[in-house]
Amino acid sequence: MKLHEYQAKELLARYGLPVPEGQVADSVEAGLAAADRLGYPVAIKAQVHAGGRGRGGGVRLARNRAEAEEALAAILGMTLRTRQTGEQGCRVRRVLVEQGVEIRHEFYLSILPDRASGAMMLIGSTRGGMNIEEVAAENPELITRIRIDPLAGLQPFQVRRLAFALALSDVQERSFFDLLVNLYRAATENDLLLVEINPLAFTAADRFLLLDAKVEVDSSSLFRHRDLAGLRDDADQDPLELEARKYNLNYIRLDGNIGNMVNGAGLAMATMDMIKRAGAAPANFLDVGGGANAVMIEHGFRILLADPRVRAILINIFGGILRCDVLARGVVEAARATEVNIPVVVRMEGTNVEQGRQILAESDLDLVTAVDLGDAARKIAAIAGEL
Repeated sequence: MKLHEYQAKELLARYGLPVPEGQVADSVEAGLAAADRLGYPVAIKAQVHAGGRGRGGGVRLARNRAEAEEALAAILGMTLRTRQTGEQGCRVRRVLVEQGVEIRHEFYLSILPDRASGAMMLIGSTRGGMNIEEVAAENPELITRIRIDPLAGLQPFQVRRLAFALALSDVQERSFFDLLVNLYRAATENDLLLVEINPLAFTAADRFLLLDAKVEVDSSSLFRHRDLAGLRDDADQDPLELEARKYNLNYIRLDGNIGNMVNGAGLAMATMDMIKRAGAAPANFLDVGGGANAVMIEHGFRILLADPRVRAILINIFGGILRCDVLARGVVEAARATEVNIPVVVRMEGTNVEQGRQILAESDLDLVTAVDLGDAARKIAAIAGEL
């Protein structure tokens, strides 16, 4: 679950981390009142769940009241498009108005789990700001990565190692130590999948300041963090993904035209790979889970059909917990209930597979069966290519 910048800063401020004074506003009038109270210059920043806001025109500096009014009018209500939002963009419903600061240097700092090693990864760079992706691609030597044993926690020598890599002075290192310790506490105590500070500014007042903060909370941990669960804002999320969540379906919308319905995340990934290999493109990731029933399959069909890009559907099920005969009945019932009017290819294997195939064959539906995953991918790609 992603937090907005203002929410992330409120969370990090609880740990004594230095953030600029600011106020959230959802109208030009409220934004001007906040800017007048904070004093000029101010930064006016769109609050959406996406990076690259500055490049998309979602972050502006206002040196006086007239510039603030112009910036607020331009940002509030705009559809902000960045590399992370895609062409559909995100509508800006609120902004964060923050006190301007004089910056001496910008750093990059983040903490996130490293899935390869099972450790926490601490990442830092002397080149913070909007171009951090280009720095990582073109000058990887400027990025420092330090693995932290989650059982041992952050150690002083690791803080010193990063401080040395960032070429911090003795004065900077003393305050950096407390900042990094508190940031690591915030990440681990709140089950954060990401805490990214970009930029971490060292200001003309000789202090560090978190100018921007991106935080993502592990959704599976929200039962432990009721306060964070209440911060969820689904306004930026795809409506089909929200609909899927109501029925405990794991759905992510993609850019292709082949709808997928699979039971099991690993099988879903393999299915998408095979579709790509066959020359087509998946329109989604949809895992109905091992305990799926006819009702869940029907909801899955409705979600797939609600995507106008979907031209054909591939159902790939391994019958373990979910028997193939039960799946087949569910597919038939769901197809009739939703009045599916696009081609459907079904591949199933596992418990009671012959009974399942017989049920599909005896239905009056125009369903194409496949003998294995490769056969299913080839058939669905061929069908999509003819449409």
